[in-house]
Amino acid sequence: MLLPLLLLLAGAANTLAYAPYTLWWLPLVTLTVLSYCVQLSHNTKQAALYGFSYGLGWFGVGISWVHVSIDQFGGLPLAGSLGLMALLVAYLALFPAFATWLSVKLGATLPLPLLLTASWALAEWLRSVMLTGFPWLSLGYSQVDSPLRHFAPLVGEIGISLLLVFAAAAFSHFIWHKQPWLSRLLPLLVAMVLLLSSPLLAPFKGWQETPQQVSVLLVQGNIKQDLRWAPEQEWPTMLKYLDLTRPHLSTHDLVIWPEAAVPRLEPLAQDFLENLDKSAFYSNTALITGIIDYRQQTGEAWNNLVVVGKQQADADSGHYVYGHANRFSKHHLLPIGEFVPFENLLRHLAPIFDLPMSSFSRGDYLQPNLVANGYHLLAAICFEIAFPAQIRANMTDSTQILLTVSNDAWFGDSIGPHQHLQIAQMRALEFGRPVLRATNNGITATIAANGEIRQRAPQFTEAVLSEQLPLTKGQTPYSRVGNMPLFSLFTLVLVFAIWRKWRLTP
Repeated sequence: MLLPLLLLLAGAANTLAYAPYTLWWLPLVTLTVLSYCVQLSHNTKQAALYGFSYGLGWFGVGISWVHVSIDQFGGLPLAGSLGLMALLVAYLALFPAFATWLSVKLGATLPLPLLLTASWALAEWLRSVMLTGFPWLSLGYSQVDSPLRHFAPLVGEIGISLLLVFAAAAFSHFIWHKQPWLSRLLPLLVAMVLLLSSPLLAPFKGWQETPQQVSVLLVQGNIKQDLRWAPEQEWPTMLKYLDLTRPHLSTHDLVIWPEAAVPRLEPLAQDFLENLDKSAFYSNTALITGIIDYRQQTGEAWNNLVVVGKQQADADSGHYVYGHANRFSKHHLLPIGEFVPFENLLRHLAPIFDLPMSSFSRGDYLQPNLVANGYHLLAAICFEIAFPAQIRANMTDSTQILLTVSNDAWFGDSIGPHQHLQIAQMRALEFGRPVLRATNNGITATIAANGEIRQRAPQFTEAVLSEQLPLTKGQTPYSRVGNMPLFSLFTLVLVFAIWRKWRLTP
């Protein structure tokens, strides 16, 4: 049991690679330990155990912040909340277990670095799509401040993850494998060339900064989570956002309020929204706010962003009317928080399955960019920013800014919001566009197209963040082709390995 314990600790150490700690070199060490143990495994069952142990540490510590929301708002006893967390962590640990199992299952058909990397690619793709997907803590996110960040515009976050796996496995393979040293040297040389070439890739990012800037105001209301849906708090919350915004309204091109900043259902908030529309228009600006739309006739609800005030820069009046098309409806809903699987069964079991606003309808996968004061913004609500394929699918030649809004009050003073911000940084790197991130209680920030944080507001405070945001033009290679080349390559590797395995089997 010594090796599973070692791998548990190695996986747990990965947490220090992500924000707010950013020890970006750690995954190379922990993955080297994992690949070494995989080489020592005598069978597929043992290899799977090693991958599962690594995953338990990786996710058990890395997403421990999820327990804050389950414990504080789930209405479960401690044993129940810990049990739910254990199920989630064990589920996520199955994916690295699958990768190590498959790499050993395919045996000596190809060198371990190639097999483990291809298996990891398949496992991470499965993690991003199964049960609606939860690609949090993918290893590439730890590299937004490392020299490897220059790979992001070319191969995306998943490409960086696979490079880490390949490099660690190549090093482990060279040091510990018993093959002739020349056959072990080639993968290591390839890995070293790739790692060392990263800074040389900066000129190939595909985008350039333009002289154009947009003045933006991000508003952070800092509304306590247990007050957000209290009916008596609707007007105090809306007035707070108005009071924070009003002194700055006429001096900014765009004003951003966070997810569900207006806590009143949209059909009931018409007077407020129409007045806000007029105020924004006469201040020569546009305001984007989160709000819940509910259709009583059908019982459907959407987690929306809507634009009020000036839609086009030369607009001669405000454009907001209920149901207008200049809105974004969240597509990628959060299980339990925004929809409940097996709803008829689970809603009656515990309060966590019957949270307020936990029965949303999905918006379309493809939606037009928001247009605000003539600027085109690609929107993502909350953890949608963790799905680059969805961002890429909605990217157009006109897209100037990536906009993500969230309410991380669910997760308290934990590492979760820091990881969330880091994910937004990676999207800026991948797509070569600045990112605006507006949140209820932090971390509200503006991010340059090179992934660097320009400004950030303090957490757990009422705050406004004013920024002159430089815009960019051009397309990154990743925004053109996405993950398809990498996934196609490693699919071919696995198919070839399976074919060789079949040929070699007596």
